[in-house]
Amino acid sequence: MVNIEKAREAVTEFLKKTLNVKVVKIIKAAKVSEGWEIEAEVYEESSFIKSLGLPTRIQDRNIYAVKLDDSLGIQSYERKSQKES
Repeated sequence: MVNIEKAREAVTEFLKKTLNVKVVKIIKAAKVSEGWEIEAEVYEESSFIKSLGLPTRIQDRNIYAVKLDDSLGIQSYERKSQKES
């Protein structure tokens, strides 16, 4: 059986690779009947300012929800919310 630490590691590695970020902070992890549901906090370049083509150091705080199966395969992920910091 997979433990919570392995699920956290799988999500952290997936989000770092997929979103090209350096830090992923797990803020919620829950075992559900079909696997795991995990929420992670990620700081990314401001998508609004980036779309304007302007250089910036402003970061957006985004929360991602990730679902994994019992074998730690990523089933889905989505950005839940965004707060500018």
